Amino acid sequence: MDEDILHKLEGRLGPLHARQRLAIETVREAQIFGHGLLSFHIENWYPVHSVVRNALKLTGLYWRGRRNTESILVKRNDVVFKELPQLFDGFTILHLSDMHVDMNEAAMQRLIELVGDMRYDLCVLTGDYRGKNLGPFEATLNGVARVRAHLKEPVYGVLGDHDTIQMVPGLEAMGIHILLNESEVIVRGDQQIYLAGIDDAHCFKADDIEKAALQIPFGEFSILLSHTPEIYHPAAHAGFNLLLSGHTHGGQICLPGSIPIILDAV
Repeated sequence: MDEDILHKLEGRLGPLHARQRLAIETVREAQIFGHGLLSFHIENWYPVHSVVRNALKLTGLYWRGRRNTESILVKRNDVVFKELPQLFDGFTILHLSDMHVDMNEAAMQRLIELVGDMRYDLCVLTGDYRGKNLGPFEATLNGVARVRAHLKEPVYGVLGDHDTIQMVPGLEAMGIHILLNESEVIVRGDQQIYLAGIDDAHCFKADDIEKAALQIPFGEFSILLSHTPEIYHPAAHAGFNLLLSGHTHGGQICLPGSIPIILDAV
C-alpha cells in the first residue's frame, strides 16, 4: 500500500487497526494459496467453485441459478421505533449489499436500472463490493463507480470479508463515506439520528463496536452498519436500535418457495 495512503488511514483509524487489517489480508492470501491454515471458510477455497459449477451444469441447474442471480427485486421493509425522532418519520434508506460488481454484468445492469428511479433519503452499502477476495481491485472500483453514478447523496458504506482496506481511498473518492468503526450524525431540522459502521467481523475480525458507538450520546437513536449479522448481540448490548447487514445473500441458498436454509453467517 502507498505509504501516504497508509499514513492517512492510520491517522483516522489508529496505527494498530490500519496495520493489523493489512497484515491479516496478507496472511489470509497466504492461507488461501495453501501456506498455512489458521481458519477456514469454504467460500475462499477456490477449487470447490469449479466442482460446484460443474455439478450444477450436469444437473441442469446452473443456468437457472444464473437467471436467479440476475432477477434482482426491490424489497420494502417498514420498521417502527418509538424512539425515532418525529422529523425522521417516513425516513427511507436504500440498502445495497454484496454487489460483487465484477461477477455478473447482467445483474449490474439490472441493479443500475432499478436504483436510478428510486426515492430515498439515505443510501447504505454493507460490503462485499468485489467477487474474489484477493488480487487486483481496480475492476471492482470501476464497477462500483458505475453504480455510484446512479445513487443519490448521501451514501455511506462498510467493508465486507471480500474487500481490502486498500479500496477505501478509491471508494471515498467517488463519494462513498466508508465507516471503519466510526459514526456520523444524520440531521433533519433540529433533530438527528446516528449512523455507525464497523469493519468486517466475519473473516478479518477487525470490528470494534465500542469504538463505533463512542461518539453516540446515550439514548440517541442509532443505526449500525455491519457486513455480517453475526454481531447482533453485541450491537444490541451497545444500544443500537437497528442493525443493517448483508453477507448471507438473503439466506445464501433457498429451498423451493424462497425458504432460506441459513440466515446467519457460517
